[in-house]
Amino acid sequence: MAAQASEKLQKLDLNGQSGDAKVDAPAAGQAGTGEAEDDSDDDEVEDNNAGAEGAANGAAKKKKKRKSKKKKKGGAKVQSSPPRVPISTLFPNNQFPEGEIVEYQNENSYRTTNEEKRYLDRMNNDFLQEYRQGAEVHRQVRQYAQKNIKPGQTLTEIAEGIEDAVRALTGHQGLEEGDNIKGGMGFPCGLSLNHCAAHYTPNAGNKMVLQESDVMKVDFGAHINGRIVDSAFTVAFDPVYDPLLAAVKDATNTGIREAGIDVRMSDIGAAIQEVMESYECEINGTMHPVKCIRNLNGHNIDQHIIHGGKSVPIVKGGDQTKMEEGEVFAIETFGSTGKGYVHEDMETSHYALVPNAAPVPLRLSSAKNLLNVINKNFGTLPFCRRYLDRLGQDKYLLGLNNLVQSGIVQDYPPLCDIKGSYTAQYEHTIVLRPNVKEVISRGDDY
Repeated sequence: MAAQASEKLQKLDLNGQSGDAKVDAPAAGQAGTGEAEDDSDDDEVEDNNAGAEGAANGAAKKKKKRKSKKKKKGGAKVQSSPPRVPISTLFPNNQFPEGEIVEYQNENSYRTTNEEKRYLDRMNNDFLQEYRQGAEVHRQVRQYAQKNIKPGQTLTEIAEGIEDAVRALTGHQGLEEGDNIKGGMGFPCGLSLNHCAAHYTPNAGNKMVLQESDVMKVDFGAHINGRIVDSAFTVAFDPVYDPLLAAVKDATNTGIREAGIDVRMSDIGAAIQEVMESYECEINGTMHPVKCIRNLNGHNIDQHIIHGGKSVPIVKGGDQTKMEEGEVFAIETFGSTGKGYVHEDMETSHYALVPNAAPVPLRLSSAKNLLNVINKNFGTLPFCRRYLDRLGQDKYLLGLNNLVQSGIVQDYPPLCDIKGSYTAQYEHTIVLRPNVKEVISRGDDY
């Protein structure tokens, strides 16, 4: 989820193993073991006595039946299509795949083998397993989405398909009071088209259809116990946009590489900008330099809070803030063929409670009732109007606007560059562990 440089929005990857590979490998291994055992059984059945040929054939058939049962019994569970098998079922020991592990360099290189840092890292096992479970959910859902998103689908169909899969894989459908807070969507699935860079998801009744010529940013989060994994990718069907996507992916990987304990935000931003703006993209015979969207940033993530207060710029600047041990960051970059600057536009869909907002007396009963629903079902996690519809809320817009005007809820309108331009986004979540950096959401897709 994007962080804008303005005060308003501040309130609120290169080859890792994918989740599918981690899940399928044990299943293949078990199936192979079963076949090896049964082949040996079949060899025992063979009889050189021609007179016993009928008996041998009968025994072989029995062995084959046992073989099929053994494979079925011994085979590990794999993900369904569409994804509906909870990740906890696929990993019953609750040990979830690691992300990409990167050792610290230079003055931090001692951390890898330092016993004190390794001990601190072991103390964080529950914290890491929650993040890794959410990351595996994200990997499996997004890989399914990448294969199945096609022109002609409505944005509502795409968003709800992703969100239903995340809820199923986390084991939290979000229809019981407080269930969303335990796990599920970390924030609404963003599907921002073309010049719109971030914070767009369809509201009820939206009939917008994905076109062959569109460039769509797919930005969604999965969380377990408030540990939000924030990761995004861009979908484009026309290869003319490939240089734009390559620029942003390269810039994001640069930000991930540069990030680390005691690294200054300004240094990360400068490195990202240098890489991003070395690309250009030819569209309709015109060459466009790829520009960083300078008022969109990465951000740190706190438990149940998607924007924790620190920003990771994607252009050079004077921010001397440092990353610190134990922090979690969403490293996201945005490239544009337009001005490289976004403004608020179109109908708002994203909202979130303002953490620690000062109490304000509410006169509208609809606002009071809605605030109670938000507190119980989302807490400080972002939500959208479709989520309120899903909970059976109706005629809530007046109350919702009252909560926004009172400073209790923050609205997040879509963020757009100039019309006619195209924007792209890639994003990963990293954990600055005491002894290594873990790109928690890395997969073999990006």
